[in-house]
Amino acid sequence: MVGDIPIELIHTPGHTPGSQCFMLDGALVSGDTLFLEGCGRTDLPGGDPLALYESLTQKLSKVPDDSILFPGHLYSAAPCASMGETRHANFVFRPKTPEQWLAMFSG
Repeated sequence: MVGDIPIELIHTPGHTPGSQCFMLDGALVSGDTLFLEGCGRTDLPGGDPLALYESLTQKLSKVPDDSILFPGHLYSAAPCASMGETRHANFVFRPKTPEQWLAMFSG
């Protein structure tokens, strides 16, 4: 909690081993884990493509569609979007298996 605001920490390794997202009051602050039109790089030291896939598909999949995503960087025109909109539009949610993900991000 910060003051009276409850904050849920979600450990989302992949971009780095210690990557984290924060859920508060219907909003997800995603840092470098997830952007509106992409995700954090995994080709830097400590990056792990499979861990990021698992973070997106197992951990962030539990975030409600109506939650508002606030990414750590703005690589898109809009500053934020709902998780439902992001899941629909963001190419990182297209791979449905770890093998498809690794083919897209490890090459």
